[in-house]
Amino acid sequence: MPSWNRRRTHPAVWTDGHSIATICNAVRSFIDTNVLVYADAADAAAKQTCATALIAQHLREGSGVISTQVLHEFVNAALRKLALPLDIVRARVRLYSRFETVNASSTAVLEALELHALHQVSFWDALILQAARQSGCVQLLTEDLHAGGAVGGVIGGVRVVNPFAALIPAKAAKRRAIKLPLPKSTPSKPPAIRRR
Repeated sequence: MPSWNRRRTHPAVWTDGHSIATICNAVRSFIDTNVLVYADAADAAAKQTCATALIAQHLREGSGVISTQVLHEFVNAALRKLALPLDIVRARVRLYSRFETVNASSTAVLEALELHALHQVSFWDALILQAARQSGCVQLLTEDLHAGGAVGGVIGGVRVVNPFAALIPAKAAKRRAIKLPLPKSTPSKPPAIRRR
């Protein structure tokens, strides 16, 4: 995530979603917290544009889904990291409440524990995945969920998609793909210890 500064821009997308270019189809998608946070991140302009376009399109098409967990995490980040005024945070929560919102039941928590164990993702990420599954989403839009190379893969029947992947310069993406060399093997004989 970017370092958050105090200067904010509040994109016009909140009132005029038609001015943003279409970047996804009407695919039922679960929207993770980081997409909502980037929509207000003035110091990450490219991601802000992408996030606001995704939000506007999914609101327009009725294809977006979030969970109460996503709303909780957004409010926390909006107040603490983005330092947004309370009236803006309230307005965003009202706007995001137009998405279908999934509540976690005790059964969903148990199923998330299974996803956590099976796919080695954090419990909180597993709970997001479970909410996406429960709501019948085809994909999860998130910048996170890197455990086990999940981004770009499928977990529990949900495709994990990084909507900001196209914003990563080719050289940076290549650098990320380069594997670090393994440390040289240890000598077969331990070094001698000098005693006094």
